[in-house]
Amino acid sequence: MNFKDLKNLYELFEIQSNKFLKNDFLHSVNDDKSIKSHSWQNVSKKVISISSFLKNKGITKGDRIMLVSEGRPEWMISDLAILATGAITVPNYTTYTQKDFEFVLEDCQPKGLIVSNSKLYKTIFDAAKKINFSFEFVISFETIKATENFQQIRNDNSSITCNCDRKDPACIIYTSGTQGTPKGVILSHGGILANCEDSTNLVKNLGIRAPRFLTWLPLSHSYEHTVQFVQISLGAKVFYSPVIEKLLENIKIVKPHVLTAVPRFYNNLYNKMLNTAKKATNLKRKLFFKTIELGQKEFIGNKLKVREKIINKILNNLVRKKIINNFGGNLKAFVSGGGPLDKNVGIFLNSLGLKTLQGYGLTETSPVVSCNPVNKIKIDTVGTIFSNNQVKIADDGEILVKGENVMLGYWKNIEATNEVIKNGWLHTGDIGEIDHDGYLKITDRKKDIIVSVGGDNISPSKIENLLCLNDEIDQAYVDGDNKKFLVCLLVLNKNFLRDDKKIKDIIEETNKELTQIEKIKKFDVVNEEFSIDNELLTPTMKIRRHKIKLKYKNILENFYKN
Repeated sequence: MNFKDLKNLYELFEIQSNKFLKNDFLHSVNDDKSIKSHSWQNVSKKVISISSFLKNKGITKGDRIMLVSEGRPEWMISDLAILATGAITVPNYTTYTQKDFEFVLEDCQPKGLIVSNSKLYKTIFDAAKKINFSFEFVISFETIKATENFQQIRNDNSSITCNCDRKDPACIIYTSGTQGTPKGVILSHGGILANCEDSTNLVKNLGIRAPRFLTWLPLSHSYEHTVQFVQISLGAKVFYSPVIEKLLENIKIVKPHVLTAVPRFYNNLYNKMLNTAKKATNLKRKLFFKTIELGQKEFIGNKLKVREKIINKILNNLVRKKIINNFGGNLKAFVSGGGPLDKNVGIFLNSLGLKTLQGYGLTETSPVVSCNPVNKIKIDTVGTIFSNNQVKIADDGEILVKGENVMLGYWKNIEATNEVIKNGWLHTGDIGEIDHDGYLKITDRKKDIIVSVGGDNISPSKIENLLCLNDEIDQAYVDGDNKKFLVCLLVLNKNFLRDDKKIKDIIEETNKELTQIEKIKKFDVVNEEFSIDNELLTPTMKIRRHKIKLKYKNILENFYKN
């Protein structure tokens, strides 16, 4: 398939559905561990039915339709149906508050709503009522009064034509609003296709025919939203696991080849595996840590001695194979995105045979800019730059990106668009460098950088990630802008009884890995976790620094009074 010949995302799906026809495509994992499957042919028929319904409702090119649902086959079907009409999908998080929905409704004025359940429908309906907004129609996956039932929509059309080209908008994805009001990022058909081309080639290098994906991240996030088109490109088998609590259980059922996740998942996995190993029998514990020791040595490029090679090969069967079997036995790669992956976590996972690829991107770049190749991983980098992107480093170290994958702009916000796109180059807000092998490395976040009273630039996320690698600490916030030293607020694990001496020890151990200007001098524990509900976390689970700073203003100021 030549991606550059494709006009739009629906055409990509149409080609693949005609190719694979009766092959299984979309699957839902039920509570009783059974799996319901949908063939390419059946998915195509349903896409055409929903798309015809939308056209009969007067939906035309450029209209916006809000899509709110957990991950499930109906999500992809709805997205494709919207795109087939030439309309624009506006995916929203299921974790949005009423206030969040009010903002989106006022901002982009969607004509219709496709929603999964009655609880979400009520929240959105209340938001619409408050601002005196009304939808022209509502489609629901469950039976809800006054809505059209998704399952009952039927149409006899055998095909449908999408009249979009690569420059047309495909979706509006709202940023998480870490620095304030969210902005609607307009991504084009061509931008997602360009990203899809490079991502597809990356997965193909794993050497898997019809790879199995387990989708559990929100499809409203640009990362997972683009992944679904990668899945289409690969002719993949896609399984949905919307309940996070059942993720590890479902991994064993689905036996995926590829699992995409955010750094928090890998941090939790790291802590869980270490704790399990520490509680194991003496022999098992020794074998586990020997596997890590030799695996790390090999991964970072140090040659193993003959005896070490033999032992390492034995450990492949005794330890690594068993670990991979815990993830279904087929796993070829973890792919990490959505934030910086701790280097130690990455080395740890790779040493155990869990190949982990770190990538980098933004919502504004559709989203991937770079990713580590399968055959040569540099875990302290975010990999080589995708072929459809151009990247350069500005004089101040900021990463600039140009290419078809760069957004069309922010919805109805020319001023904000012009602030970040200058002469065709997107100013990412990230600081980085490109090494001699062409690998991109992120060193700082321009907007989040703490500038000390001495003028030193400090990255708080680096310190926060190190603190959260400790099982006792769930969340951390580091502060100290224009101050003589750094301080932090900690949210403790619910299973950990507060012990200030233990916390001090953790901070002291963390400080050993930091430079003098990065060391934490004072701390406090807050009882309320950072969450979406209290607006201290974004829907993508990133901390809202300005909100935390405001909420805990008195505590933070008291750190510096003595």
